[in-house]
Amino acid sequence: MSYRGAKDRAFARNPAARAAHGRIVLPGSSYYVMAAAISAAFFFLMWDILNDGRNETPWVPAGIGASVLLCCAVIIREVNLRRSRTWVLRQQRVSRLGADAGGRPGDERDANKLTIERNAAILADIKRKSGAAKVLDKFSAGHKEVFELCREYLERNEAELALVNAGSPRLAPLLRGRTTAVDDHRYHLLRWAEIEARSLTGEANRITDTAGRIDAGLAALSVIDSALESYPSEPALLESREVLVDLVASIKVGDCVERAERAEFDGNRAESVALYKEALYFLGRENAGGIHRDEAAVRIRAAIDRLTGPESGD
Repeated sequence: MSYRGAKDRAFARNPAARAAHGRIVLPGSSYYVMAAAISAAFFFLMWDILNDGRNETPWVPAGIGASVLLCCAVIIREVNLRRSRTWVLRQQRVSRLGADAGGRPGDERDANKLTIERNAAILADIKRKSGAAKVLDKFSAGHKEVFELCREYLERNEAELALVNAGSPRLAPLLRGRTTAVDDHRYHLLRWAEIEARSLTGEANRITDTAGRIDAGLAALSVIDSALESYPSEPALLESREVLVDLVASIKVGDCVERAERAEFDGNRAESVALYKEALYFLGRENAGGIHRDEAAVRIRAAIDRLTGPESGD
């Protein structure tokens, strides 16, 4: 039994979790027995319909249809369980952020209020996890957890600052907390982006499959773009993005040129010209100049002229 499967079954057996999400989830055994019964009924119904004398093996399509129906039932249940579990975990995380050691459970307004004690507790949790992430500096997951906690705190802090009075004793702690969280958010977000982008770039350089290299390069580019949403003017992120754009372009251009040369060697000039033009397209559309764009473009155009000129024999 897998750990994830066990969590799904535990969620299905948890009435509180199901009620919190507004879903009615049958226990696994009951659901699968019902699905098997429906599939069996479908099998015999299809068998009876197809058993008209013209089909020598009516049980084959009937069995395939019943199997597909059963697989769909299993997939639908797994998807619904995972969505429900994700929703409950998100609600638990929000509740944990707002936990108050001395709060009054019956007062909804007070329960959501970011008191001095709650503010200090959240900042202490961020500080503790920030320290742990710095100790395990090479692991991006720790940095990601910290900057996400900081983002959640800053959203709540901003909402509180919009309502707090100028003379409130909460004002100074909230302002100090905002400054601390902003610094931690920036540090850990940039560190996470650096680690993830470096790892994916290394993967793009290691593997030999072109499609895999492009996917890894685009994944690294996506990491940088997500960080740029928070810090659009950060020089390190902009520089990394330019390098990654060049990397992806160089992979695409290099692949097209290699295939064009192979097609020319095989005598397929039309395909070779088309691939060289595709390389020029990628060179002009995606590259910022980091792979000697002008020089590469000159060589590619020369190859196209050689293949399409009068002396080419066409």
